[in-house]
Amino acid sequence: MGAKLVFRMAEEQDLNRIVEMLADDVLGSQRERYEQPLPQSYLDAFKAISSDPNNELIVACRDNEVIGVQQITFTPYITHQGGWRATIEGVRTSSRVRGMGVGSELIKWAIKRAEERGCHLVQLTTDKKRPDALRFYEKLGFTATHEGLKLKL
Repeated sequence: MGAKLVFRMAEEQDLNRIVEMLADDVLGSQRERYEQPLPQSYLDAFKAISSDPNNELIVACRDNEVIGVQQITFTPYITHQGGWRATIEGVRTSSRVRGMGVGSELIKWAIKRAEERGCHLVQLTTDKKRPDALRFYEKLGFTATHEGLKLKL
């Protein structure tokens, strides 16, 4: 397994590696543009996320190499007595370390972070074309209690 995992806020110099991981699977390769130089839209999104105190782009590193990423968004709601929720999105690990526990550690870290921020709920979505991901999240205690809908614009 190697050295201990370190979690930290992503930095601009991590962006190339992050996009590479996002694009490195069947679905990601259809929607991401991992090319050099990276499209400006990625840098714009990174800057917007970094400047928002309710968004955190987190990388997992081993031996100073970025091997995982996730975005956590903290949202206040009127429901649940004005409680806060954490939404986890964009979870990816390097293809070299898939199946080695890095993804589980990312999610566990996000759950702890949500607790630190006073959230009452952690939510996430996974594409229906990813049945293995659904099983992965269920093993971590998530349950499919709602039906999610999306409208592409």
